[in-house]
Amino acid sequence: MTEVFTAGVITICAEPRAAEQFVEAVERKPWLIVTANFEGYISSQRRPYISPELKAASGLIALVDFDHDPEQALESIKFLRQLFPRILVVALAADRAPELLLMAMRAGCNEFLPKPFNPSGLADTLDQMEGMFVVHEAVEEPKGTVISFFGAKGGVGTTTLAVHLAMYLGQCQGKKTLLIDTHDELGHVCVYLGLDGTRYHFHEVVRNVDRLDSELLRGYVARHASGLEVLSSPDVCGGGRPIEADSVRKTLDFLRSEYDYVILDCETDLDDITMSMIEASACTYIVATPEIGAVRDLSRYVDSLIQHDFTTDKISVVINRFSSRYAVNVEQIEKAIRLPVAIKLPNAYMDLVRAVNLGDPIPPSRKGDFTQQFVRWSATLVGSSQNLPTATTTVKKKESIFAMFGK
Repeated sequence: MTEVFTAGVITICAEPRAAEQFVEAVERKPWLIVTANFEGYISSQRRPYISPELKAASGLIALVDFDHDPEQALESIKFLRQLFPRILVVALAADRAPELLLMAMRAGCNEFLPKPFNPSGLADTLDQMEGMFVVHEAVEEPKGTVISFFGAKGGVGTTTLAVHLAMYLGQCQGKKTLLIDTHDELGHVCVYLGLDGTRYHFHEVVRNVDRLDSELLRGYVARHASGLEVLSSPDVCGGGRPIEADSVRKTLDFLRSEYDYVILDCETDLDDITMSMIEASACTYIVATPEIGAVRDLSRYVDSLIQHDFTTDKISVVINRFSSRYAVNVEQIEKAIRLPVAIKLPNAYMDLVRAVNLGDPIPPSRKGDFTQQFVRWSATLVGSSQNLPTATTTVKKKESIFAMFGK
């Protein structure tokens, strides 16, 4: 059975009618079509969101309008050539001066058409396309890793752990890291870091994903003195506008192309939005403390994730403040949740309260069990990013050791 040829169609700075005619001309071919329209020029400094469908296309064809800014149009062609080994580029301009034609061809342009755009001028180029790109092997770009943090209940230190792991990935491991406060409102990430998060926030980025590129992203992120980059939550109480799960997926896919690690500090509730974040994550850390209420909620939380068809190879349990005086022991916790505890963190409550009040996380240079654990944690992630500390993949229906868990 012959595989259907999939053509990616890109238009850059093209007038609406020309872009429409360009797409229609390609659609006359017996191909599957994936389209993307960029209103501005693109480059390595202004990287746009590229959908997975476009990346997987058998071959691509792009229309680049030169009239707005010929130099940026040339940069766009060069960038397209870097992104897509299998692409044909068509330039469009009112003035086809010989020197401009020469520069366009040197940049990698296959065809240079005059304005107004005439679809018939595209016929030969389209005839070349399928023959050139019959054999298609997807070329995967290096992608960063998304890691999500959820608290089994409030007050277990989820935000604190997300902040410190993100900071240590940058400072100890030299990884470009983005920390995102995904809460609907009044998240604490920027408070813990002593940053002003009132200007822009993650939800605003998600709502603008269709025009998101590297330059636009730089205007949204806040930067901590440690080098960590941050997207805050809305700094308002009530009145927030909803976001869509599909837009969240697209946003995280784009951010993976910009960062080595994207750390998500998530809401406790499991809804369509948080589920999309778990789907995008290489690992999901569920944080609890070793006391009866938190362990009960942890048990319920793990059950809920499994009922939503998330395999336990994506779930890692973190027990925070493990050295608490009245702690439930590890064996009891593991029996209750039917999963191993992946990480145990010591109780550094007073130091962390002081750090939060100062807006200054505990640095890696400070000696202590807490910092040593985070240095090891970050090193483990970087050393085996495809083999994160996870739990067993087989889950049986559990009988809790605590009678209240069955109620």
